[in-house]
Amino acid sequence: MYREREVYNLKFYQNKIPSLPDGLFIQDFHQYWFHDYNKLENVHSYIQWLFPIQEQEGNHCAQVLTLKEIKHFRENDQLKRRLLTSYRLMLDFYGIKLLDENTGEVGHAENWRERFENLNRNVHHNLGLTRILKCLGILGFEHYQAPLVHFFLTKTLANRRLPGVKQSVLDYFMFSVLNKSERKQLIRVAFKKFEPKEEFVWCPKRIQIRFLEESKTRKAETPETRPSGSESGVTWPTSNDF
Repeated sequence: MYREREVYNLKFYQNKIPSLPDGLFIQDFHQYWFHDYNKLENVHSYIQWLFPIQEQEGNHCAQVLTLKEIKHFRENDQLKRRLLTSYRLMLDFYGIKLLDENTGEVGHAENWRERFENLNRNVHHNLGLTRILKCLGILGFEHYQAPLVHFFLTKTLANRRLPGVKQSVLDYFMFSVLNKSERKQLIRVAFKKFEPKEEFVWCPKRIQIRFLEESKTRKAETPETRPSGSESGVTWPTSNDF
C-alpha cells in the first residue's frame, strides 16, 4: 500500500485528486481546456501536473515523479491513454497534431500559422515543450520524442518558421531524446539543416569536422558518382562517435 504523499501524480491521473493550486481534475482539463487557448496561455501552473517529471520546476504545489508512479504509468493502459490525451491537448495548443499513435509522427494542425505566431511571441513555452519531451520518455512514450524533435528541427532550421524555438530545439529538445541512436540521427539532421555549418557546436569537434568533410564530399558528387543505396553517400555515426 503506497502512502498518499508518494503518489500525487498517480492519483491525479486516476482522477482521484485535483491539481494545485487550480483545483482541477485530469478529466476537467481534458473536457474543458481543449482549444481554450486563453487558459492554456495565461495559466502557468498546469503543465507540471499534466506532464510530471523527476525534477521540481515551476509550480511548487506539484510533486516530482516517483519510481513507483513511473512503474504504474508504464503498466496501466488507462493512465497511458490519459497522458496521450494531455499530449494531444498541448500539441493542439502549439499548432501541431498527432498523425500516428503508433509511431508518434506529428504534422501541422489546421490553425498552425496562428499557433506558431504564439510560440514565437511567448518563448516560455520552450520550457513546457522540454518538459513534455522528458515526460514522454519517462512514462512509456519514448518513441514519441524523436518525431516531435525532428518536426521542430525542420520548422526552425529548414523552414525558418519558428525562430523563437530554434535555440531550445538545439540546446534542449534534441538532448531530451533518450534513445541514443535516434538522438545521434537528430544531431546529424540538425547539422545538415544548420547554417553556417562551421558554427555547429552540438556534437564533439571531431564529429563536426567529419560532418563538414562529408558535406563537402556530397556537394562535389553527382547522382552518377554517389554510392548506390545511399541518398547522401554517408553513413550514420557509429556507437563510438559520440
